[in-house]
Amino acid sequence: MGIAERKEKQKLEIRKQILEASMKLFVEEGFSNVSIRRIADIIEYSPTTIYLYFKDKDEIFYNLHEMGFQKLQEMNKNLDDIHNPLLRLHKMGENYIQFGIENPEFYDLMFIQPEPMDKLTEMGCQWENGNAALTRLRDTLIECMEKGYIAKADPTVLSLSVWSMVHGLVSLATRQRLEKLVPQKENVLPMIRQSVTWLINTLDISGKG
Repeated sequence: MGIAERKEKQKLEIRKQILEASMKLFVEEGFSNVSIRRIADIIEYSPTTIYLYFKDKDEIFYNLHEMGFQKLQEMNKNLDDIHNPLLRLHKMGENYIQFGIENPEFYDLMFIQPEPMDKLTEMGCQWENGNAALTRLRDTLIECMEKGYIAKADPTVLSLSVWSMVHGLVSLATRQRLEKLVPQKENVLPMIRQSVTWLINTLDISGKG
């Protein structure tokens, strides 16, 4: 390995350390308590070093936000192999819920915390990954309607209804609210999956799903 390659590898490693330390602080203490200096203390570099990689704290968390979407996309990579759009919709919902419960810190940044969205506005960017996920949901619902699996409806309203339900389930589960209704922790995910099945069965007017 040459000098240039070693330097590049070191830069990638430091960047990774910064992101991991930032997520650790975010999970343990909340976004407002995270600072560049605190991150620097954890990775044992100076704050100046961190500014070589990221403009500010918002940019760090925006990058974590993007990493979360990459993880979700990885879970959904085989969705297109499911030709029945109603079954695809069901799997999409299951993946979303599983991702949120298994990665609550990423889910918080992707769908709850305002800071990543504030950063997007500041950068003049669109919410590309989020919009892509919502477009995929909307297109799947439209395909379900076109093939007669679900009743015709405004696809935006329908998308909002489906997203609101799965988002609500994940939010309740990751904030220890769902356990008030489902006290045994091991039953939470199965119960949530049953809720998704109930939703899909409610939408299915064809009996072909």
